[in-house]
Amino acid sequence: MKQNKYDVEKFFSAYEQMPRSIKGLEGAGEWHVLKTLMPDMKDKKVLDLGCGFGWHCQFASQKGARSVIGVDISEKMLQKAREKTEDPSISYIQMPIEDIDFKESEFDVVISSLAFHYIKSFREVAKKISSFLKSGGTFLFSVEHPIFTSRDEQDWYYDDDENPIHWPIDHYQEEGIRNTSFLTEDVIKYHRTFSTYMNDLISTDFTIKAVKEPMPSDKMLESTPEMVHETRRPMFLIILAEKN
Repeated sequence: MKQNKYDVEKFFSAYEQMPRSIKGLEGAGEWHVLKTLMPDMKDKKVLDLGCGFGWHCQFASQKGARSVIGVDISEKMLQKAREKTEDPSISYIQMPIEDIDFKESEFDVVISSLAFHYIKSFREVAKKISSFLKSGGTFLFSVEHPIFTSRDEQDWYYDDDENPIHWPIDHYQEEGIRNTSFLTEDVIKYHRTFSTYMNDLISTDFTIKAVKEPMPSDKMLESTPEMVHETRRPMFLIILAEKN
């Protein structure tokens, strides 16, 4: 079975306390950049992979999407997503991203937020998405940046006073499993290089339209001073692509 830490009660309870869980999109450090890349949703059919609490599904619907399907492996995530809206244009499916199966050219837009670093093969998923998207359709996603995922530890080097000295990078070219610690659990992530993300998209019939490595917004830096350390290395990678 695919990894599903979000249905572990202790882990899910900790996740619920994160700013992005409480505040929604405005609590997500990358949202101020991601939203500028969102395509026109008017009358579009949208697929959200790894939809979590459904924040992006709600955003798409509010922007005029004809229909939105959110996919997530976690029953607890989808329960929360359903509690947050009664919008009839939004539907949710419990399923691992790797197992998605939709009709050819069914969607106008596919989005995903911070989910693909949990899947083994990005290329296989991109190949499926390419099939599901209409010609000229939009594929927009965010992942943890390869600089962030290169090591198992995924943490700073600290001085004796616990001040972060620098962010170490090691084994960058060695793609594959990273045994990491996140919230209350040991979590498996998959590291892949920047070039792999790009080349997997190119080989699955996408044209890359934009690449972003967002830093915290000025507003977030003012409200949370410790976020200044997030300006010292990229934590997120956002890619906007178009189906050829």
